[in-house]
Amino acid sequence: MSEERPVSLAKEPEREPQPDVTPAGGMAVSSSAARYEPEGVGGQEPAGRFWSVRRCPAAFVALVLLLAAALLLYDVASVRADRPVGAWRRRLADEFATRPLDDPWVIAAAGSAVVLGLVLIVLALTPGLRGLLPMRRDSAVLRAGIERRAAAVVLRDRGLQVPGVRTVHVRVGRRRVRVRAQAHFRDLHEVRADLDEVLEDGIAGLGLARQPALTVQVRRPKG
Repeated sequence: MSEERPVSLAKEPEREPQPDVTPAGGMAVSSSAARYEPEGVGGQEPAGRFWSVRRCPAAFVALVLLLAAALLLYDVASVRADRPVGAWRRRLADEFATRPLDDPWVIAAAGSAVVLGLVLIVLALTPGLRGLLPMRRDSAVLRAGIERRAAAVVLRDRGLQVPGVRTVHVRVGRRRVRVRAQAHFRDLHEVRADLDEVLEDGIAGLGLARQPALTVQVRRPKG
């Protein structure tokens, strides 16, 4: 794996502390949100999302086509060997010749074929692997990624190191990291400010190709 380069973060906009709010549930809340974009680093290759190989859909389509082709080839070979045409082929030809287009079975079959075709097109044109975040790419022959769950665990462990934090819940998305924490002592603004700083460093340390926005919310537990 290629050696990571340090990245300086440009902050926009500045976080504005919000006053403690005590809603009807009796919890004091302090929250903040900002987006951090990496400054341009020369010489880096663009790092797009990873593409899924779609093994299961491809294997299913290939198996269905193989069975259909094998059945048709077997029936054609039987006819060439002076054997009668298969009953399924005669039945299918009769159905195509006699059944009207507004028949419910015809409409249902056509709708199913359209839906299946749209699903296959979507699978072919979308990358997939939404749970894998691409990391910065410094080499044209090497790509790296980190799972969103693993990134959430790393950031949660960082957040639990902040004094006063009782619990931390982290959700890592492709564009935003949402953090909800409970503080059982210290001022909520101080806890949130420390969480902001620690999590900013944690996100930078992940080495992601695209720095996500960070939203932090700190609550005081009931009672």
